Formats: sequence, structure tokens, C-alpha cells
Amino acid sequence: MSANKSAAQDLFYTVINPATGEVVKEYPTATDQEVQNALAAADSAYKEWREVPIEERAKIVARIAELFTERADELAAIITTEMGKPLSQSKGEAEFCTDIFNYFANEGPTLAADQEIKSFSGGKAIIQKRPVGALLGIMPWNYPYYQVARFAAPNLMLGNTIVLKHAEACATSALAIQQIMEDAGLPKGAYVNVFASHDQIADIIADPRIQGVSLTGSERAGAKVAEIAGRNLKKVVLELGGSDPYVVLDSDDVAAAAAAAWEVRVENTGQACNSNKRMIVMEDIYDEFVGELSKLASGLVPGDPMEEKDGTFAPMSSRKAAEGLAEQLKDAVDKGATVLAGGKLHDGPSAYFEPTVLTGITKEMRAYSEELFGPIAAVYKVSSDEEALALANDSVYGLGGAVFSTDEERARKIAEQLETGMTNVNAASAESAEMPFGGVKRSGYGRELGPLGMEEFVNKRLLYVAE
Repeated sequence: MSANKSAAQDLFYTVINPATGEVVKEYPTATDQEVQNALAAADSAYKEWREVPIEERAKIVARIAELFTERADELAAIITTEMGKPLSQSKGEAEFCTDIFNYFANEGPTLAADQEIKSFSGGKAIIQKRPVGALLGIMPWNYPYYQVARFAAPNLMLGNTIVLKHAEACATSALAIQQIMEDAGLPKGAYVNVFASHDQIADIIADPRIQGVSLTGSERAGAKVAEIAGRNLKKVVLELGGSDPYVVLDSDDVAAAAAAAWEVRVENTGQACNSNKRMIVMEDIYDEFVGELSKLASGLVPGDPMEEKDGTFAPMSSRKAAEGLAEQLKDAVDKGATVLAGGKLHDGPSAYFEPTVLTGITKEMRAYSEELFGPIAAVYKVSSDEEALALANDSVYGLGGAVFSTDEERARKIAEQLETGMTNVNAASAESAEMPFGGVKRSGYGRELGPLGMEEFVNKRLLYVAE
């Protein structure tokens, strides 16, 4: 019966409002012919788009940027309905896409410029950055616009074209992005949305017209995509899970430090890859720190993410996600962890999970080694800088990390030793269009955003001219 249910679900991209559990709309999965049409369109458009001077491509990419802000209110309402993000955060996400597309429109021509290198054999040697072809993007539900922007913007500037497979829950926002691309003036086929099934995705990756794949998602999905891509000699960029350490060594205002940590942890209802999922706090401020977190978490009630009233919290993305988080929490509590505030999964079919403060986590618990992708602040007590560093690096993940102290050099000494793709001192993160994003270990490989965002799907061709 479960297999039949799964097969039936695979026929549609279903939008479910997590605040109510109600089905908003269903979109049919693409037919095999529609997939072939998308591939043909992207391949054909590439031959045209790559010949457009990069300065002209930049004008279209800049128009894409403008449209994200012009339509921010409409775009925000869509994803708040799709995955429960508070409305103000949804609007902020749409506007952040403007920053990303503008960055690459403005900086792209310089980043993609020819670079002459030293030649010791006579003649002139030049590294040229050229597009490679049509790319497949497989995007997640937690940031429906931002994730697409950071993949699409640099590659459109380079002259690549894009076939985009969005999360099944985000079909309406996927179509809104497609409309922006068309309205901005991209050639037909330069950006093609496709509601592909999982089986069809494997065929798309294998298709010789696709030259690379970018996936943001789970470890399981990343491993499967990388395996298929590897068999077909396709480059892959993977942005997977994270369990970022957030080390607080000291503070001259513990209440403010806790409030800042809490704000980061509950942004997007805790569903961010680089959220501060492990708060590591020095013992002399630990009790006050967790006490402040508990105050912030206590007494919150479910609220409408479209309204964002004080004292309320938004739903998680889906009932399934909320139930999975509840299972991780139960495992921790059953093995001795303590819930200081929150911790309740509200009755279905909605996806409300109370923001939670969890302490006493040990290695035997799933919460120690697994990513907690939801509003749980997991707090650890340490007694030395060395213990803090060892705990911070005791993870299969390596996305980001942050260290806080009134002594900048003390914090930097630990931050420099974090086994992560991004490390921060006295800041939770450095999220802006010019800052590269990506991780190591089981958090994936490759980088997006910033100068490195134009270094992934590019032919770094050598042009040598003999004297």
C-alpha cells in the first residue's frame, strides 16, 4: 500500500500549506516528452546564449534582479503558503535574490575576464573562462528563491543555460521564477523549469546535453546524484546538511548573546543548512545563557506565518518534517537529555513544532550526530577552549561555524581551526552576495556566491599563442 501511495504522489508536485495541512494545488509531473523538450530547448538556447557578449547578458541578469524586488510581495506570499516561512522573511529572501543577481551582473564581466599568466617557454598564455553548456539544478524547499538565485545568476552570466528541478512542495514558486526569467528577456530555453520525477532526474543527468549538476539537499540525495553524475562523467556541486557549531567563550552581556543566538536558530523555523545547530557555551556563563534561551522559548503559541504576531511561532515546512524532528527529540529525552522549554509537536495535520531548548546531549543520542533541521537549540557546556574546539569539530558535517568572545584573538584562534567551509569570528555568518558559500566533509563540495561562484561550471581554457 505504501508503494502505491508513493507512486501516486510521484504523479504530482503537491503544494500543501503547512499552517493548515490543506492541499493548495497539485501540478502534474512532467511527461517524458516534456522532459525531452526541456533538454532540447536548453541545449538549443545555449548555442545562442553563449554568443551574446557578457555585457549584454549582464543587462538581462540585472533585469532579473529588478523583477525580484518589484514582485517581492507576491513572491513572499507564495513561499509562505508553500513552506510556512514567516512573511517578512519570505519578502527578505526575494529581495536578497536582487542582491545576488545584481552582484553577478555587475562583477561578472570582470570575474570572467581573460587572465594572462606567465609563460616560461616564450609566447603568450591566457586563461579564458568559457561556458560549458546546459546545467541541471536540483533545488530544495527551505529557501525556494535564494537557492535558485545563487546557482542561476553566475551561470547565466557565464553563458550556460539551466534546466531547473525544484522541490515538489515549491511548484508555484518554481513557476514564478520561470516567469521572471522570461519577462526579463532571457532567450527561450535559457532557463527551463521542469516538474521531473526522481526517475526522470536520473535520465536527465545521464543525458549528454547536460554538462553539470548542482544540488542543494540531503546527504542521501547528494550521494545518489553524485553517483549517477560520476558514472556519466558530469561535474557536481553539492550543498548538503550542516550541524554548525556556535561557540560562545565569554560575553559582557549574556542575555544579549543568548538573544542573538536564539534569533539565528529560529530563523526560517530552524530550517537553514548553516543554522547554529550546536551552541557550545563556556561553563561560567552557561547557566545564564540557557536560562535566557528558555525564557525566549517559553509560552510561544502557533501563529499564522502571514501575520507574524508577537509570542507566536511559524510551522515547519511539512508535517513529515515536524514528525521526524519529534522522533529525534524523543530519542534524546529517552536517553537522558533535558528539554528546558518547548518540545511539543502540535496535533496534525499542521506542522507546528514548538521552539525548543535541549541540554544534556550525549554521544549515544541521535541529536549528537544528526542534523536537527528545525527549531531546537541544542546547548552544550564546556570548560576550556580546547574542549570547545574538540566538540565543535566532532561532527561528520563541515559547513560553517562561529566563535564569539570579547577577546577577538582568542575567538579567531579557535575559528581558524574549525573544520568547515566557512568560519566566522563574532558573527553568526557572513551571508551576502559576495561571500562564497559551501562546506567540507559530509556537507558537500563546491562553492556558490562570490568570486568562487563563477569558478565551478566553467571551461578554464588555455589559449597559447607562440611567438
